[in-house]
Amino acid sequence: MSDLPLKEIATVDSVGAPAAAPEWGPWLEEIGFLHGERVELLARAEPGGDPLVVRIGDSTFALRRAEAACVRVLPRPMLAR
Repeated sequence: MSDLPLKEIATVDSVGAPAAAPEWGPWLEEIGFLHGERVELLARAEPGGDPLVVRIGDSTFALRRAEAACVRVLPRPMLAR
């Protein structure tokens, strides 16, 4: 998800976690990053693009790029937007 274009709507495919931070996976799922949920990247902080502002469902979160990279997304078809 960290490479998703701004304002692009996608669907959560899966959530993983790096070996150094295995708690990130369950935490991301707990706050709503579940398979099939609608997600949108709203903004990237400047400079460097970290953190990211992400909308999942009706909630908005600031995630570090490393956290957002744990969320794999699929693009949504044009008709679903």
